[in-house]
Amino acid sequence: MSAELYRQAQQLLRQSRQAVALTGAGTSVPSGIPDFRSPESGLWSRVDPAEVASLRSFQRDPLKFYEWFSETAGTMLQAEPNPAHYALSELEDKGILRTVVTQNIDGLHQKAGSSRVLELHGNADTGSCLQCGRQVAGPALLEHYRRHKEALHCDCGGLFKLDVIFFGEQLPLDVLREAQKEIAQCDLLLVVASSLVVAPASQLPWLAIQSGVPLIVCNLGRTWADAYAQVVIQEDIAVSLPALAAGCSGQFPAS
Repeated sequence: MSAELYRQAQQLLRQSRQAVALTGAGTSVPSGIPDFRSPESGLWSRVDPAEVASLRSFQRDPLKFYEWFSETAGTMLQAEPNPAHYALSELEDKGILRTVVTQNIDGLHQKAGSSRVLELHGNADTGSCLQCGRQVAGPALLEHYRRHKEALHCDCGGLFKLDVIFFGEQLPLDVLREAQKEIAQCDLLLVVASSLVVAPASQLPWLAIQSGVPLIVCNLGRTWADAYAQVVIQEDIAVSLPALAAGCSGQFPAS
């Protein structure tokens, strides 16, 4: 990867005081959590998402979801932040990055020290009754399944579901609107490890592009936003993001 690309990105970051990062599933791959769409290792490579992770299928047969998700959940609970997570936290500490908008549900941004994280797809920390809205701890739902091989029901008779967004569900409107506001008002958008194919999150970069602010894309594969970006870095984010953060302190990667 060209050192010139890093220098350009670092210069943009050093000039920023209201940057926003939009992160996708690839951000957590170096932490051992599979992404969704990689052909052989992605979570959707083994199952039909409409059959295991849609709201309709969950209401019909929640055990399909728990059977599929329980292994991933164990990996997620044991995962630790990787250098990319810590780099974003470092950029916040330096007064550059204001907000992380994430499609991830694993909480690793917060664990790494990022203080303002907008979770577009919810998280697995809690679960809610689909009938009365009562909340319980998310890990308790998973533990109930492991012990009894059944889904937990509320006292009202309703079915508990993890507070993650399933296919067929709307994103939490308050979080989505806040994310839209943050990106529309940022002075730099950093897209990290997102394929930008899942709407409405995939369309959020348009708000920054339309505002005329710089766009940096750090992703192994191509995205539609590459054509609008000032800098595109196609390298492992566990390498590229720490290098960018270090460059904001005057350190540059070798050519």
